[in-house]
Amino acid sequence: MTKTELVSAIAQKTEFTKKDSEKFLNAALEAITEELANGNKVQITGFGTFEVKERKERIGVNPRTKAEIKIAASKSPAFKAGKAFKEAISK
Repeated sequence: MTKTELVSAIAQKTEFTKKDSEKFLNAALEAITEELANGNKVQITGFGTFEVKERKERIGVNPRTKAEIKIAASKSPAFKAGKAFKEAISK
């Protein structure tokens, strides 16, 4: 499903216009992104939790040269599905 298809699905389920549905979706994604950028978790009961995971510095291997390279520490977004979401998917 693309973003456009998601906007259409939201519009159909809520009876809002596609324009209003897109504004809603963009606002929700922006709010989640801002919270994660500030180091906070976003927990949506029944759906899941968005959080930032810290990845430690590590040693990797360049597949071309087989030389060891140092991979810098980084932060990456993570999503953990909630129980109700998992159950809905497994049906």
